[in-house]
Amino acid sequence: MDASDLAACTFDCYGTLIDWEGGLGNFLYDYALREREPDPPAGPALRERWEAIQFEVIQGDYRPYRDVLAESLRLLAAERGWSYSDEDGKALTRSMRSWQPFADAAPALRKAHEAGLKLVIASNTDRDIIEHSLKHIGVTFDGVVTAEDVGSYKPGLPHFERVLELLGEPPERILHVAFGFKYDIGPAQELGFRSAWVNRRADPRPGPAVPDLEWRDLWGLAELADAR
Repeated sequence: MDASDLAACTFDCYGTLIDWEGGLGNFLYDYALREREPDPPAGPALRERWEAIQFEVIQGDYRPYRDVLAESLRLLAAERGWSYSDEDGKALTRSMRSWQPFADAAPALRKAHEAGLKLVIASNTDRDIIEHSLKHIGVTFDGVVTAEDVGSYKPGLPHFERVLELLGEPPERILHVAFGFKYDIGPAQELGFRSAWVNRRADPRPGPAVPDLEWRDLWGLAELADAR
């Protein structure tokens, strides 16, 4: 890819910039311990099941992401025989506000910005959650588009359509950088964005989309910036 052709990079936030998998896995495993579940699955297995439930929840009518978090947790709790109250759903939202960025996120983002690339987040969350994550990342973005802003969740297209309006650039000059393969890579490509899949665990591709780039971490973004 010719980096000089790019005008901007857009990002999925959670899993790409913020350690979503670690934060959610820790929360769910702690929940299982609190419920005294004998021999609970490891955090990653609980997270994968929760994410499958969440994907079904967001297929329905739009609701705020804090409600998506709570409903997905309620359904997982029912499935595993855990007790559940509204306070548990609120606790997951509070936990998400505290999750920390990957160590490579801020330095790679700064390199990209210094190289003249605009930076925009396109995230399946609420404003009152992502504002905390932006504080933790500590980098200035040129724009943020949330599910709350567009009344829709990825893999729907409204996030990407809003990004195009915001940037005023043709999609082929935008690189969408994401961990969430089924939420991000295919939909971005459908509108003509370039794409970079951040595959930190070296997983096989989970779908038919073929990203333009595949990185193990965000140092790939820093190298791309150096090539401009």
